[in-house]
Amino acid sequence: MALDGAFLYAVKSELLPLVGGRVEKIHQPSREEVIISIRTRQGSRKIFISANAGSARVHITEKAVDNPQTPPMFCMLLRKHLGSGKLIDVRQDGLERILFLDFECVNELGDVVTVTLACEIMGRCSNLIIINNEGKILDSIKRVDEEMSRERMVLPGMKYTLPPRRERLSFLSCEPDQITEALESSAPMELSKALIRIFEGISPVLAREWTFFAGRGAYLESDKLNEDQLSRLLFTVKRTKEQLTEEKCCFTAASDKDGVLKDFSFIRLSQFGTLMYTKELASASELLDYFYFERDRAARTKQRANDLFKLLMNLTERTSRRISVQREELSACADKDRFKLYGDLISANMYRIQKGDSSVEAENFYDENCPQIEIKLDVRKTPSQNAQHYYSEYKKAVTAERKLAEQIEKGEEELQYLDSVFDALTRAVSENDIIQLRLELQEQGYIRSGVRKGKPPKALPPIEYKSSDGFTILVGRNNHQNDQLTLKFAEKNDMWLHTQSITGSHVLILTDGAVPPDRTIEEAAVIAAVNSRGKDSNLVPVDYCLARYVKKPSGAKPGKVIFTNYSTAFVKPDIELEQSLRVK
Repeated sequence: MALDGAFLYAVKSELLPLVGGRVEKIHQPSREEVIISIRTRQGSRKIFISANAGSARVHITEKAVDNPQTPPMFCMLLRKHLGSGKLIDVRQDGLERILFLDFECVNELGDVVTVTLACEIMGRCSNLIIINNEGKILDSIKRVDEEMSRERMVLPGMKYTLPPRRERLSFLSCEPDQITEALESSAPMELSKALIRIFEGISPVLAREWTFFAGRGAYLESDKLNEDQLSRLLFTVKRTKEQLTEEKCCFTAASDKDGVLKDFSFIRLSQFGTLMYTKELASASELLDYFYFERDRAARTKQRANDLFKLLMNLTERTSRRISVQREELSACADKDRFKLYGDLISANMYRIQKGDSSVEAENFYDENCPQIEIKLDVRKTPSQNAQHYYSEYKKAVTAERKLAEQIEKGEEELQYLDSVFDALTRAVSENDIIQLRLELQEQGYIRSGVRKGKPPKALPPIEYKSSDGFTILVGRNNHQNDQLTLKFAEKNDMWLHTQSITGSHVLILTDGAVPPDRTIEEAAVIAAVNSRGKDSNLVPVDYCLARYVKKPSGAKPGKVIFTNYSTAFVKPDIELEQSLRVK
């Protein structure tokens, strides 16, 4: 992740307006997270501090977080020392990944003292340390003893010392000659790695972005830069400095084509090309809030839905095997007419057959060449009984063929339904979405109904979009909502869309009787493609028609409909367009 010293510099700039505010509330929602509410003249703001190894950060947050009923001991200690204190300064040592929050507080004796919170954002070594006015550690959210680290212990009563650091250049204060000299004296290596060694407070994503600009996307080595490449490197470093110091940053989050957030920075990211999508946000705090909240929510959702993924995979595999066996049995029924032919030929030649005969050769008068056919007989049966035996086998095959065809059709519909639930589950973004899918599977008999305390949560409304022409577009979150949206909510002249022969959500354009322009239909088709199994395809066919032409077959599973009088649009799934049209 790219929460480096330079990004922390941008966070510091956003925290400085809180200087002069007083501590209003302190909460500790989890073992390694603290939220401090600061009351200023402009209102109350919450500072979120995390010392979690995978998501260490400090920033202003707008997210609501559940707090434990009993505050942890570290939270009580913070309240004791910082309660009603005034934030008097926010400091950073160069571009190190440490922010110092200085508070003016009153101690137990009534004296005014300064208490400092050291927010160390350093991966697995991240910590939140309370320091008194004498520079001694009062306590930390993570205590580090001699067994954990011999270089730097963090224990109550000890003198606070900065983490070990080596001398590197700060791109905020160094001169171009210093950068050139540092590159010339560094060991030959990939340029982005050399930049990380030369500069303090820059992350790999920032170093790669500088390298990408300097080489116009080409691979560069630190000892093989030509004059033009060096000039471009110095220019982009200077431009980054100006963006950071003049607060003209472009806070950008990068996600892959599946929507999984991968990285972020305070400058626009060009290095990923078309491999990733980028989203720009208004501030450093808003970016961190968005990035970690969305990433953690996706991880929590995937973990909570893990049992449903396994269930659906097992059901799909079991149904596929059953259909495969039924198809083999159906192929065996293709020879059913042979049994009827044998029965007819035995009946026609009954005068030639005696009980006890093991076979008979008869002319096949149904064939114009009248070939001889040998028919096996049961020596224990009379000729009439042998004929009836073959007629009975023929009737069994006819009945089996009809029943197997019905069972295979039902099995294929079941596979389509399970695939639709699986697709909805992959796009679930909240626990509520998972609960609704779980309830749907219970109704269909795939999950045993358990005892639930209280009422199930109310289903979320359909996902809402607004087209460029101002038309409202709604998308169902699951099969039940697809049915409600299409069959109950839609007016007759609303436009209905669905991916052709691909599992996906029902999409509805609310027209209010008007005819939607082609651009709106195209945008709705893109939305339908993104909210389907075909979101990773290059081209997706999307059928669309008026809602009046959409019907639900009797006894069909949730989400299953039939429609007529439709047209088809071929669109390329565009996640950026889909996100830009989405109503937040």
